[in-house]
Amino acid sequence: MNSLLLVLIGFICLALGYLVYGQRLARLFDVSPSRPTPAHSKYDGVDYVPAKNWLVLFGHHFSSIAGAGPILGPVIACAIWGWGPAILWIIIGSIFLGGVLDFSSLMISIREGGNSISDTAKSTLGIRIKIIFSLFIWLTLILVIAVFAASAAKTLQTTPQIVIPTFGIIPLAIITGIMLYRWKINTVIATAIGLLIFLGLVILGWYLPIKGSYHLWLILLLVFYAFTASILPVNIILQPRDYLSFFVLIIGILLGFIGLLITHPKINTPIFVSLNSKEGFLLPMMFVTIACGAISGFHSLVASGTTSKQLNNERDAQRIGYGAMLVEGFLSLFAVAVVCAGLFWYGGPAGLIYPELIKGGNWISAFGKGYGEVTKPILGVLGMFIGITMLKTFIVTTLDTATRITRYIGTELFGEQFKIGFMKNMYINSLIVIGLATLLAFGAWQSIWPIFGASNQLVAALALLIITAWLLTKEKQIKYVIYPAVFMLLVTISALIYQIVIFIPAHKYLLSAIAIILLIIAGFMIWETVKHWYLFRKAKTS
Repeated sequence: MNSLLLVLIGFICLALGYLVYGQRLARLFDVSPSRPTPAHSKYDGVDYVPAKNWLVLFGHHFSSIAGAGPILGPVIACAIWGWGPAILWIIIGSIFLGGVLDFSSLMISIREGGNSISDTAKSTLGIRIKIIFSLFIWLTLILVIAVFAASAAKTLQTTPQIVIPTFGIIPLAIITGIMLYRWKINTVIATAIGLLIFLGLVILGWYLPIKGSYHLWLILLLVFYAFTASILPVNIILQPRDYLSFFVLIIGILLGFIGLLITHPKINTPIFVSLNSKEGFLLPMMFVTIACGAISGFHSLVASGTTSKQLNNERDAQRIGYGAMLVEGFLSLFAVAVVCAGLFWYGGPAGLIYPELIKGGNWISAFGKGYGEVTKPILGVLGMFIGITMLKTFIVTTLDTATRITRYIGTELFGEQFKIGFMKNMYINSLIVIGLATLLAFGAWQSIWPIFGASNQLVAALALLIITAWLLTKEKQIKYVIYPAVFMLLVTISALIYQIVIFIPAHKYLLSAIAIILLIIAGFMIWETVKHWYLFRKAKTS
């Protein structure tokens, strides 16, 4: 099959999903441009700050939810199960599951004054659910911070050409934020200046790679940045940095699309590889592996954590909450086309064998080489470097956003719920989060990372249950949310059971214990939701 045709078909499906299904969701939540958002009603100049325009917030939100997941997940899945099942799941999942989760989480948070999805659990399912769900998310996000700090440091050390653009974009983001909010410079002009300077940083990085063995110092520098970004006003570093990163990605996709137009290569890898593999059965393990490219629990935390506090007007909610997920789905489709058309299966040219490239977790290199092959007519030898730079820029966006969200949840849970006074202080709160994440980043994270995929998708399933309960209390239709919730619960519970079966014979008792705890949490949440639904129906009929 022609890779360009595959991308175009996927784009049309996602566009139709936005126009048809997105509008239905907007009507479900009674989106109203006249209703003030928390960014205005609770403005504080630090967390609650209305974005200058919807595109700035779109870029910030998209970069935060995307990270490296929508690229690396499909790269892994296509090599294990084939590109056919991956493409179907990305399109269906983005429209009917991921987009629903993201948009619903955003709208509920707006209706609840900018509170997170975990805090909303208290008003819908009770205090016990809030405590359990919040603690689960808080611990999961600390693992996310640790993993992305460690992986980002590893990538910087193995690809020294991207060190300068990776860290150079941080002061550049501050300058861009000042241009947008202090100097009131036109958004187009400020964006153009920021992107031109970033291009200069990329060129400088190519000619001046920072080489050396400094993995430890890179981790410390990255977590220090994450701490700083979590406490400064959101429109100073976090928002403009993610906004610039979004355009870096868009430019990278455009260059890749031009490469596909010029070469229109056919897909060289199998449409279907195997129903079962060493990584597990296609159902449920592929749905857990692709994650962000179709649906992700982390998205609900971003939508209800940072984005809801910056939305200027509800009329932009569909674009940002639902639209950004579909753009992420398109990014995953693009990643599939790049690796499956740029690389080869067994018997292809040396150095471009897809299954060989991803051995040992070398997924970033596989994407970079595939991107380099597709864009070779226009970028030459720079193609791989630009592909990795594009991907690397997004790894750090997850790091800073996750730190800020963990601070929010820590304040809600420990500061407000448990009345621990110092946890209301954002500096101490963030230091505790960063301290724990740093300890994990120095090696301990590797022992529990295998369970992360299922736990992330479990967050999605449980968030959908909370949204279902919220809709019930407002006497609104739940069909758009309850079916995705049931599906994701079945998928994640099956994945956890499968992993337990694998972990116990391998004597991985810590992972087995964590998986069992996650199953207990899921069972408790399901019971409380069913009980809530029963009591609601009983009260309504009496």
